[in-house]
Amino acid sequence: MFSDNKKDKHAVEAASSQNIISQGTKIVGDLTSEGDFRIDGTVEGTIKTHGKLVIGKTGFIKGSLQGTDAYFEGKFSGKLALSGTLTLKSTAHLEGEVVAGKLAVEPGATFNVKCNMKGTVKEMSKDGQQQAEETGKTA
Repeated sequence: MFSDNKKDKHAVEAASSQNIISQGTKIVGDLTSEGDFRIDGTVEGTIKTHGKLVIGKTGFIKGSLQGTDAYFEGKFSGKLALSGTLTLKSTAHLEGEVVAGKLAVEPGATFNVKCNMKGTVKEMSKDGQQQAEETGKTA
């Protein structure tokens, strides 16, 4: 049975879309998306996404990031809250505070953070404090 419901079509389009911030692009402000992100440029501000976030080798985020899964080859400075997996490639450089469900780090990555392993990150309040629900995991 097919549906003509515009909400269903919108949900499928959002789930399959990818936002790209190219090298040489700098964005200052807050970004919110239901789809995936690839960042090869610079973002200063807050990013909230339900999709996967990929930070390429030339990518840099300064501020806060809230999402599900993130794959870093580039740089991050600030507060990071992920309900899923944080993957750091050998070229990654992170500084600040991290809350994540799972962590995968390649040799060579720089990981100078205060890190908490949590089950599910519910939300990040305006002052950047993470509210999380623990499921018995420890760092």
